[in-house]
Amino acid sequence: MIEVPARPYPFSLDPARTALVVIDMQRDFVECGGFGEALGNDVTKLQAIMPTVAALLALFRAKGWPILHTRECHLPDLSDCPPAKRLRGKGALRIGDVGPMGRLLVRGEAGASIVPECAPLPGEMVIDKPGKGMFFATDCESLLRGAGVTHLVFAGVTTEVCVQTSMREANDRGFECLLVSDATESYFPQFKAAAIEMIVAQGGIVGWATSFPQLKEALA
Repeated sequence: MIEVPARPYPFSLDPARTALVVIDMQRDFVECGGFGEALGNDVTKLQAIMPTVAALLALFRAKGWPILHTRECHLPDLSDCPPAKRLRGKGALRIGDVGPMGRLLVRGEAGASIVPECAPLPGEMVIDKPGKGMFFATDCESLLRGAGVTHLVFAGVTTEVCVQTSMREANDRGFECLLVSDATESYFPQFKAAAIEMIVAQGGIVGWATSFPQLKEALA
C-alpha cells in the first residue's frame, strides 16, 4: 500500500488495484460553443485544469495503471434522455439542439468528444453515460470489477455535479475514492469548494481529497 497525504487523513492506495477516472472532459463542457456555454457559463474556468489532468493521465500511463474516461452524452434519438432533463432551464439551446460543434451532448457529435489534451489512448476504458453518475445505465461497474479495481482516483468536471455524483455512486459500491482537487473544476468556485468539503467531511464520508503534487510525490 502507498500512503498519499490527503484530507481528512492519509489515503491508502493499493497500486495493484487502482484506476484513474476522468469525468467528462468533453468539448461540450470545456470549449466555447458547447453545452456548458449554452447554459450561460464561463467555460474558461474549466480550461484551467486541462494541463493538470493531462499530467495526471501521463502519470498513470507511465505506471501502466488502468484509466477510465466518461462522456455524458445521449443517443441520437434522445431515447435515453428524459424530458425532465432535456426541457429544464431557459437556455436558447437544449440537449440535442444543433450548436457550433454539432448537436449538444449527443453521441458521435464533435462536442461530445473529449478534448484532445485529455483524449483516451487505445486500450483505455471509455464510458458513455446518459446521466450525471458514471454507474447509472452503464457497464462501468463490471469493467472496473473485471480489472480488479478497488481504489479510484477522480479528476474532471464538474466537481459538484458529475464528479461528486460519480464518487458517491462509487462509495456506495465499496470503492475507495480519492479526488485530485487541482484536477477538477466547476463553473462556480464556491460550488467546487463546498463539494470538496462535503466529500471529506465526517471522516471522509464520501472519500478523500489531495493535490496532484502530493499524489505525484507519493507515487514517485
